[in-house]
Amino acid sequence: MATIVFDGLAYGMLLFLVGVGLSITMGLMNFVNLAHGAFAMVGGYTAALLMSRLGWGFVPSLFASFVAGALVGGLLEWGLYRRLYRASPLDQVLFSIGLVFVFVSSFTYFFGAGVQSFTLPTYLEGRFTLGSMELGRYRLFLIASGVLVLAGVLLLLNKTRFGAMVRAAVDNQRVTAGMGIHVQRIFFLTFVLGSALAGLGGALSLGVLGMEPSFPLKYMIYFLIVVCVGGAGTIIGPFVAAVLVGIVDVAGKYYLPETGAFLIYGFMLVTLLLRPQGLIPRKGL
Repeated sequence: MATIVFDGLAYGMLLFLVGVGLSITMGLMNFVNLAHGAFAMVGGYTAALLMSRLGWGFVPSLFASFVAGALVGGLLEWGLYRRLYRASPLDQVLFSIGLVFVFVSSFTYFFGAGVQSFTLPTYLEGRFTLGSMELGRYRLFLIASGVLVLAGVLLLLNKTRFGAMVRAAVDNQRVTAGMGIHVQRIFFLTFVLGSALAGLGGALSLGVLGMEPSFPLKYMIYFLIVVCVGGAGTIIGPFVAAVLVGIVDVAGKYYLPETGAFLIYGFMLVTLLLRPQGLIPRKGL
């Protein structure tokens, strides 16, 4: 049971690392971006190609995936997304889901339909013994990464001037602009941050989920579950939801493999019936 909880925590951290960016863009900016998983795929492919073809190390490749997600997100926000901020949610959904298929087709054409090769660095391979349990080093690294990202994002949004401007722009754009704050620039930087975190999460997914062109479609529902169950626009909410979803999913696959993903959807349904606004509403940011 302890091993299942540990593996569930590691899986949940992956969902959080990608989902926290979606929570930022969807909850804080009120933009329904179903293409968020595509930015994770950009980061994953960037890290995989740098390591396999150019011989980059693991840590530099993670940094490059963060930058790649930020660059692609910034480019698309400047060229496409900002034109739809005031559009209806249906328009946003149709646009972003169409963008997902563009990414899937493009990556299939350029890189093939197979899973990208990936080899863990030696210091993250294998398992170690803790008491009577054998735990994976890479999964421990994922848990530590998730906790560090959680702390960093909370500090950024709650303890810095930039975070105060983001919260002000979300609450009332007109008043914020009247105070001399460039709202469009704040939204641009916020979108870039969410995309960069998705790119980092995609790179870290290589060792557990794998990376293939169908990645944004395959895991889209999991990222949405994490954000909706946790509470869009919060940081702690998706973290708690990701941990719960990860543990429920791993435990279900171990004890009740015949149920498939039913336990996850059942968990989501019950949680949203009891807490329609999510586990932690926006005021919990």
